[in-house]
Amino acid sequence: MRLEPIANPGPARIYGLPALALGATVLVASVLALIAGANPFATLGLIVKGAFGSKFATLETLNRATPLIFTGLAVAVAFRAKLWNIGAEAQLYAGAVMTVLIGMHSWGAPWLQLPVMAALSIAAGALVLLGPVLLKTRFGVDEVVTTLLFNFIMLLFVSYLVEGPLKDPAGMGWPKSVPVAADLRLPRIAQGLRLHWGFALALISALLIWVIQTRTVLGYQIRAVGQNPQAARFAGIPVNAVLVKTALISGGLAALAGFSEVAGLKGHLSRDLSPGFGYTGIIVAMVALLHPLGVVLTALFVAGIFVGADSMSRAAGVPTYIADILMAVALLFMVLAILLTRYRVVWR
Repeated sequence: MRLEPIANPGPARIYGLPALALGATVLVASVLALIAGANPFATLGLIVKGAFGSKFATLETLNRATPLIFTGLAVAVAFRAKLWNIGAEAQLYAGAVMTVLIGMHSWGAPWLQLPVMAALSIAAGALVLLGPVLLKTRFGVDEVVTTLLFNFIMLLFVSYLVEGPLKDPAGMGWPKSVPVAADLRLPRIAQGLRLHWGFALALISALLIWVIQTRTVLGYQIRAVGQNPQAARFAGIPVNAVLVKTALISGGLAALAGFSEVAGLKGHLSRDLSPGFGYTGIIVAMVALLHPLGVVLTALFVAGIFVGADSMSRAAGVPTYIADILMAVALLFMVLAILLTRYRVVWR
């Protein structure tokens, strides 16, 4: 058995195999529900109802999808250039830390300070990824290792901050930072709802990334470097410079996830601000085939599974861990689908 490259895969292979992967994921979910002693159709129905069955459920799903859109975009941009950014979690926390530092005191009009908070959060996330990329371009250090290690470094740094310099003196129980000033919180999209303008910012970011990738020279350079860096260099494309620009965009997008969670939803920084949004962003990007608009749909799908699984667990008594298993299975099936899109199996 060997793998043979496919020069020009057809639409059926490009879109059919990923669709088949998603179908296989649903099949696995049904089997897991049966093992747990529940009706698989009823279980899947409860997940859908828990995610989109009411106004409250839908808004919770959109809130949960917001950071996933940002981290999914961050991973998709980086992976498109074959820059393996596994550190979106660290970049998210860098953006959250900067949001608290700038937003814990009001020093100007909110319409001015909020954009400054967002811009400096983007810069913080970009700088976190810039280090590993410079190590890669200058010394050939594997960015998978360095970006992954930064996740643990940043989490320990956040622990130090929320238990030390930024600790809320009025906080009770789990350590958290001083809150962001009330007038510097992202406004709600509608009065009385939890959905904030961070979701709109995520949609705008996805559209902007799509425009960059498909309508600009930088987007062409990113695709060229990702497909063949040697050929791109031979064609005169500054490969290292493109990787640095890609890193700045990717790190900044992940940092916006931290900014939106602190300024839009939580109001403060804590160790559990992210339940793994940076890692889940990898799944979102891969299932979306690294397409920025596909990231939005996939993030809604993933967020719906997690929100719906919580509701399903209470109604059917099925463990919520089924959602984590589904995400892992979806990623494995999608990676296999991408592989079979580019290669055919030859049995000889």
